[in-house]
Amino acid sequence: QVQLVESGGGLVQAGGSLRLSCAASGRAFSSYTMGWFRQAPGKEREFVGGIGWSGDEYYSDSVKGRFFVSRDNVKNTVYLQMNSLKPEDTAVYYCAATRSIATSRSWQFDYWGRGSQVTVSS
Repeated sequence: QVQLVESGGGLVQAGGSLRLSCAASGRAFSSYTMGWFRQAPGKEREFVGGIGWSGDEYYSDSVKGRFFVSRDNVKNTVYLQMNSLKPEDTAVYYCAATRSIATSRSWQFDYWGRGSQVTVSS
């Protein structure tokens, strides 16, 4: 069992940056692939980026080059650094954990946080 808690969301102007954190409790955090998803009002949840247990990162095309995922297996924390933010990045951001390798499919993630709101003003 893994519990996930996101933090670091807020309001930022377009072009600004934010860093989200996701603290994990439970066993074997380092063995999980960690993912970030987001859901905007009226839209489906979409994959943002992920990082495998070995540190391999992968991203959706919409954020590639602007967002970066990292993890600290000592602190049991995964991060999402968001740069050059756009109004269309406004959403609730969720972190999630899976035993699967390098997946972006939400149904393959077993554990989810409650989300953190990110609002980007124009």
